[in-house]
Amino acid sequence: MSKIVIVFHSGYGHTAKIAEAVAEGSGGTLLAIDAEGNIAPTDWDVLAAADAIIFGTPTYMGGPSWQFKKFVDASSKPWYGQVWKDKIAAGFTNSATLNGDKGSTIQSLFTMSQQHSMVWVGMGMKAPNDKAATRDDINNLGGYAGLLTTTPSDASADEMVPGDLATARAFGQRVAAVVERWVR
Repeated sequence: MSKIVIVFHSGYGHTAKIAEAVAEGSGGTLLAIDAEGNIAPTDWDVLAAADAIIFGTPTYMGGPSWQFKKFVDASSKPWYGQVWKDKIAAGFTNSATLNGDKGSTIQSLFTMSQQHSMVWVGMGMKAPNDKAATRDDINNLGGYAGLLTTTPSDASADEMVPGDLATARAFGQRVAAVVERWVR
């Protein structure tokens, strides 16, 4: 069985809810970055032992949260030793608006994965693009490079769009399938 770790920061619980759905789909383990941008020292060992790392962060002001950026900066030790080289990588983000410059956040996650010499996995699913499409359709926001979700700023984590949660589970399944092909 492959080891998938979902490392994420969530400011208000929305990104955590997406991380949980990704974990459901992938069978992965959740690893939360705390409010100060830290993970436990032993968590670095968990990441080193993973076959895949799925990165998640809210999009704030067109990019990852500062807490996630702090984690990325702290990943310079694994980077120096190329500890994550050839591990599968993927990413997701949530913001309050349909666009919210989520693409900038996914690009940031992709770039970081490439600096770590990881193998990036995109969505692997088409987006609905006809008039009958609804927010409850799989991949309704049309992410291809990574999972994109939206939660209105005045909605609780319990009020998230069911289609986004379903897409997150499908994305987790996609990553798990790629990992199984990659590690066997």
